[in-house]
Amino acid sequence: MTLRLAPDDAGLARAAALLAEGRTVAFPTETVYGLGADARSDAAVAGIFAAKDRPRFNPLIVHLPDAEAVGTLCELPPGAERLARFWPGALTLVLPLREGAPVSPLVTAGLPTLAVRVPDHPVARALLAAFGGPVAAPSANPSGRLSPTTADHVLAGLEGRISAVLDGGACGVGVESTIVSLAGAPALLRAGGLPAERIEEALGQPLTRPAQGETPTAPGQLASHYAPAGRVRLGIETPERGETHLGFGAIRGDLSLSESGDLTEAAARLFAALHEIDRSGAERIAVAPIPDHGLGAAINDRLRRAAAPRG
Repeated sequence: MTLRLAPDDAGLARAAALLAEGRTVAFPTETVYGLGADARSDAAVAGIFAAKDRPRFNPLIVHLPDAEAVGTLCELPPGAERLARFWPGALTLVLPLREGAPVSPLVTAGLPTLAVRVPDHPVARALLAAFGGPVAAPSANPSGRLSPTTADHVLAGLEGRISAVLDGGACGVGVESTIVSLAGAPALLRAGGLPAERIEEALGQPLTRPAQGETPTAPGQLASHYAPAGRVRLGIETPERGETHLGFGAIRGDLSLSESGDLTEAAARLFAALHEIDRSGAERIAVAPIPDHGLGAAINDRLRRAAAPRG
């Protein structure tokens, strides 16, 4: 049975104790709920992969309390200090792993780099402080399925497969972190909750956008990902008969990401809306066009992966 813990002192202490025992605990971040385990323990990290049915070649993000802790695990190449200004926040950096850093090779999928983030959510930060170590945490959902933005979403997918979930309410950002690699020329590996335009402004240079191969170099790069049960079509103003229509702006649909056309609201609502459509049993989903700038780039990235052919 999966425990549902309140985000109070007792709940945080219980969650930290479970992590110290090598167990898996879901917790809220400002982006989505993560499924955490001790990043130093092979057995604990293996529990993440087992609970999610996640392929072992897909690396994980390690959550840390501050930039100083990042420096104990990773080399900090040029640009890292400039981008650390966005921490705590919805930015993950892929950095060269320090030799001898106490991180399970399952976290990095054997790569010489580590994906790290400092989350900006009071419950996540309190849990990291109570645990006192690095926490590996992908999204708390079965691999390839919709990301969770509430504790109910977590339990719908992982009830009985994880030890506990800390219920911190709904996530404010609603899409995963932006991932930037600084292991070489600065590169955007995944659009996310921090718009790429702000990162480029901070760096004073454009981000490269490398083609993604079959083997991921960071989380969230699988072609088919973030998928509801139903098949998805994108850029649809007028749905076909039998399709559930997810609207945006002037295109209202059966339900809407944002009737006012606000991308921040749409990002926060994206996974919740898709979970709602899933619960309705919809087999075919049509999604209205979403502008492809700012947070719209992250929304469209998730929708393209949701619509991709599934193996």
